[in-house]
Amino acid sequence: MDWVTCAYSAACSGIAHQPYDRCLAHLQPDEVAETLDEMAPGRLLDLRGTPISGALLSRIIEVTGGRPGRARLDRVTFTGDVRLSGVTFAGDVSLDGARFERLASFFGARFEGNVSLAGAGFARELSFHGVRVRGHLSLDRAVMSRDALFSQAVFGHGLSCERARFDGYATFDGAALGDGASFRGARFGRTLSFRKVSGPAGFDTAHFAADAYLSVTGRLSASRARADGTLDVAVAAGRANLRRMEVTGATTIRLVDSDADLEGSVLRGPAIVTGRGRSALTSLRHVDAADLALFGLDLSGCRFAGLARPAAVRVKNCTFALTPRGVRVSLHWPMLRWFSRRSALADEHTMRGWAPPAPAPDKGPAHRPAAHAPTAQDPPAGPDRLAALYSGLRVQVDDVGTSADFAFAAMEMRRQAGRRWWLSLSWLLWGYGMRMGRAAGWLVLLMAITVAALFWTSTSHAERGAEQPAPAAHP
Repeated sequence: MDWVTCAYSAACSGIAHQPYDRCLAHLQPDEVAETLDEMAPGRLLDLRGTPISGALLSRIIEVTGGRPGRARLDRVTFTGDVRLSGVTFAGDVSLDGARFERLASFFGARFEGNVSLAGAGFARELSFHGVRVRGHLSLDRAVMSRDALFSQAVFGHGLSCERARFDGYATFDGAALGDGASFRGARFGRTLSFRKVSGPAGFDTAHFAADAYLSVTGRLSASRARADGTLDVAVAAGRANLRRMEVTGATTIRLVDSDADLEGSVLRGPAIVTGRGRSALTSLRHVDAADLALFGLDLSGCRFAGLARPAAVRVKNCTFALTPRGVRVSLHWPMLRWFSRRSALADEHTMRGWAPPAPAPDKGPAHRPAAHAPTAQDPPAGPDRLAALYSGLRVQVDDVGTSADFAFAAMEMRRQAGRRWWLSLSWLLWGYGMRMGRAAGWLVLLMAITVAALFWTSTSHAERGAEQPAPAAHP
């Protein structure tokens, strides 16, 4: 401790007030009155380490006119209810390591500066409902043993709850996060309600022991997070980083004009990802999902390589990348090829060395990055893997065009693997039975050759007959 402690007892860590050498809690009544008379609105309030009862707190608020200045309340122990409705703190407030043994209600309070509650402990309920903090609020490593209410709160320069513990119900509904909120390594013991929150939020490595409902406008990150119950995520006009998260219960992800990255995630329960407007999924690499449904998404730049269970993925009303169109000349057989448009995975573009697929004009967000090039740690998928992906992905039956394109692509990848010679013949003659126009073209060509041969043969016979001399007439 960097202050002179109370001489009343070695166990008391309260800051000593001169000339008494004792903290405010251990002064005589007349000494308390004299000390309180020195306090005034807007002036420094220094009560570090002091045990403060409910009655003493009320007197302090009264003498400061409900508007104290900078407040240094580190390691203070509040033994009674803390009710600060209508109080405005004109300067920074430090409550690091403070202990709240009963209700802690900051409902309606205003903080003109920064607030730090790092390492604070709340034995009962905590309410920051409707609080306005012009600066930054820190609850790093704080322990909230009961319900914690932060709904409708406004944090001008953000909120930090890194490694905090929420043992009770926690709600942040309607909060404005300003520069953003960080819950890195936080633990939520009961239901978390984080609905209709504005501003970026990060839950990296967080642990949701119960159901969690996350709905933000802006950027959301829950990389390496773990959810033991239901996880419901909604993101509007932003981006969701959900890489390597693990969810035991049901997962619902709703995107509105947003992107989401699920690379490396483990989804043990049923999962659904839906998109509205310009929404996209950018990666499903190494995802292990028991039952994953994708609806209304732009998948033109989505990487599928390493998907653990392609047959568990259902796709409906989604947009995929398109193959290039036109004639291509190559040094490999066949040297001349004509490409027609078909739906394809972005991984096939990477394997073939085609340009990264451009997002569909009516689906892809303008801020989406182009498909990243493979690195040494991120090798492109080979034909065998792509064949398994194309044949495994379940495209809904009402999307006949995409289903047919994927079936053709699966055969094409098997042919690229070069293990079955008859696939090359099938591709050349009738496009694996799915390009019957090619068979008709071969038939027309064969008929044309046959007709030309017959015409040439008949013409040759006629010419030879004309060249032979006519027999002489007998008298």
